[in-house]
Amino acid sequence: MAENVELSPTDWVREQTERILRQGTTDGVEIFDKPVVLLTMTGAKSGKKRYVPLMRVEHDGRYAIVASKGGAPEHPSWYFNVKANPGLTVQDGEKVHNLTARELEGAEREEWWRRAVEAYPPYAEYQTKTTRQIPVFVLE
Repeated sequence: MAENVELSPTDWVREQTERILRQGTTDGVEIFDKPVVLLTMTGAKSGKKRYVPLMRVEHDGRYAIVASKGGAPEHPSWYFNVKANPGLTVQDGEKVHNLTARELEGAEREEWWRRAVEAYPPYAEYQTKTTRQIPVFVLE
């Protein structure tokens, strides 16, 4: 593994990431029986490459990522990385795509939010746990 890479300090996230990197595909790696994609982003403060497995929300070759953090009152740390460095890669299966993240608002956010909840129904419950509007990015 490259030395400018930092894996998650959270055990289950690190284990998922290591499994994807070891097998070369996201196939068979799931969160709560739902497929994931592996994001590679640049840390906002460290400048290090960071891997983040997230729920797979795909539509017509574009992806959404949802900064839910399980409904916590604050954004996940990766949110700030994406805001600072929107160019990232998404690995879906064996395919890796270079994409740019854009945070959504209004009707476009609502459309992608519906797709995200369809792909992973717990997102709807997570939104009820927090007063913040859970951010949604489209990757294109």
